[in-house]
Amino acid sequence: MDYPFTLVDVFGAQPLTGNPLAVVHDAGALDTEQMLRITRWLNFSETTFLVPPTDPAADYHVRIFTPDRELPFAGHPTLGTCRAWLSRGGAARDPMAIVQQCGAGLVTVRRDGEKLAFAAPPLLRDGPVDETTIAKVVDFLNIDRAAVVDIQWVDNGPGWIAVLLASAEAVLAVTPAARCATRAEIGLVAPHAPGGPADFELRAFFTDQAGTVREDPVTGSLNASIAQWLFASGRATGSYVAAQGTAIGRSGRIGISRDGDGQVWVAGAADILSSGVFQL
Repeated sequence: MDYPFTLVDVFGAQPLTGNPLAVVHDAGALDTEQMLRITRWLNFSETTFLVPPTDPAADYHVRIFTPDRELPFAGHPTLGTCRAWLSRGGAARDPMAIVQQCGAGLVTVRRDGEKLAFAAPPLLRDGPVDETTIAKVVDFLNIDRAAVVDIQWVDNGPGWIAVLLASAEAVLAVTPAARCATRAEIGLVAPHAPGGPADFELRAFFTDQAGTVREDPVTGSLNASIAQWLFASGRATGSYVAAQGTAIGRSGRIGISRDGDGQVWVAGAADILSSGVFQL
């Protein structure tokens, strides 16, 4: 069978500077193992598959895979999938508020000028991290415990722990372990000096199916949950711009805002770069 696909560059400040995403359309006939095989072959951080919605409130239904497993939610796949779905004639009930069905439930995606923005989902786990886990985190990051300004669970699906450091320079200087025997999803964040093109610098580290530590270029889910933490702790107000991918030669830019109801929105570019057909 033929399965159309779209390649999308998400959160890039310019083309080819964001996080790539492959979106496979009309994928209802594929089973979970086939989706995982395609994802592993592509070797992107995530690949998504559009299948028929099962919730009548949804405009489309997406399944999100890493090379390791299926995720209930992820950020750059949400924006990239929405853009790909729209590009192939997807018509939402409300064109300004598109409703995505995924493993985490229903997620609203709205148009933000030429960009798209998703509503940050509720955290599945938040709160303090125990000292035993902190010791493992700082060992993973190869930093001193004293360098940690704050640390928090900010899990909205992937399992993130967020670590606040003193400065963007400190974030960019981190060299984590090359391998980790257990699954890890660690996010770093710190403020930039005022007046620059971004307000915060983020990095995201995770282990793949072989235990190798990888850095994600630009991570919507982590930006969403860190934003909720920064707003709740008073470290951020109004809106801000986050940079990510700097350490690996990318120029990710993520627009963060909070509306009058307290809902956090995560916005960014989602540019279609290519399309084709899988013949399986």
